[in-house]
Amino acid sequence: MKWFKALNINQIPNANSIKTLEVNGKQLCVINNEEKIVVTQSSCPHAGGHFSGGWCKNGHLICPIHRYEYSLENGRGAEGQGDYIDIYPSELREDGLYVGFEESWWSKLWS
Repeated sequence: MKWFKALNINQIPNANSIKTLEVNGKQLCVINNEEKIVVTQSSCPHAGGHFSGGWCKNGHLICPIHRYEYSLENGRGAEGQGDYIDIYPSELREDGLYVGFEESWWSKLWS
């Protein structure tokens, strides 16, 4: 796992809000849902809606276009959707929020 600093402490989104940012070449959403930070992919796999315009409800991220919903615990879509979103490991540290990315075998060859 390779960790990248995503935000300084004072940049973390307020409670019940979503912030979009780029980390390690990937566009992500940082979600503060009831004081719990979750980092996900930035767009809905169903129709490409951008989650920054969405909201959270009952532990799920809701897409603003067709209201598809995804668990903030495991990324699974609601029953019958047949899809999921990527959730990235994250850590709050003294100096900010860090996001972890799995290293591929290919990248390990070149490091």
